This record gives sequence, C-alpha cells and structure tokens, in this order.
Amino acid sequence: MSIQPEIRCEFKSKDLILRLDTTLVCDTGAIDSLIGEIMEAVTGMGCAEGKEFQVRLAMEEALLNAIEHGCGSDPTKEIQCSVCCDEERGMLIVIRNPGPGFDPASIPSPVISENIFKTHGRGIYLINQLMDEVEFKGGGTEIHMRID
Repeated sequence: MSIQPEIRCEFKSKDLILRLDTTLVCDTGAIDSLIGEIMEAVTGMGCAEGKEFQVRLAMEEALLNAIEHGCGSDPTKEIQCSVCCDEERGMLIVIRNPGPGFDPASIPSPVISENIFKTHGRGIYLINQLMDEVEFKGGGTEIHMRID
C-alpha cells in the first residue's frame, strides 16, 4: 500500500475550533464507531449545530462509497478522514480512498426513469442534498463536504 500525503484542511488553521484526522480500515463494521466518535466531538464543540443528522448520514454514505468503490472492499486498504470546524465557515469533512477514482458526472441520477426503482446508487445524490457544498478532488478519490 502506498502512503498518501496528509489531507489538507482548506480552513485557516488559526480559525479552527476542531480538527480530527483519522484512518479507517476498509471494513463497513468500523463505520458506526468512527462516526460516533466524530459526532461526539463535533456535538461537544457545537459544530454544525442542529444539522447533526445531515452530517452523520453524509459521512456514512461517503465512507460506504469509499469502502465499496474506492477500496473494492479490500480489508488491507485504508481510508483517510479529516474533519475541520471553524465558527465562520462551518464544518468540512474530507474522505480520501486509495482507489482509481471516478467521474462524478457519470453517475446516473437516482430520481429519473428506471433509476427510481433501483435499490442502490443514491449515496452521492443524498450527500449533495444534505451538505451545503460537495466537491470531488483527486480524480474522484476525495470527497470534500461542507455544511454551515
């Protein structure tokens, strides 16, 4: 496995009230524990107050996508997660996987025609609905999600 550079928080470090950096093994069973720890810290610092449900669900969808699509469910791979909060810009969550990436524009909309009845393929749509800003970087290997 190659070592990836640290995820850079795009918020100014002097304005941060919280910064958490962690690595997650490629195991869907580890998601709940990680999100629980992050949400405890986020709630304690007042980050994204009143929007905890949106943050939790967006993180869960992004981590599941990173494990399934980015890591191919390979338990030897790891995902990086960084959470930053500042009072002015809100909360930024960055999740990076070691996969080949993808083109977000190629993802079919789950709310049109035959896609409405599919049982998968709604994660990115949900993330975009829940967060204020969503951006893919690194050729689709990183998702940057911000909420006020």
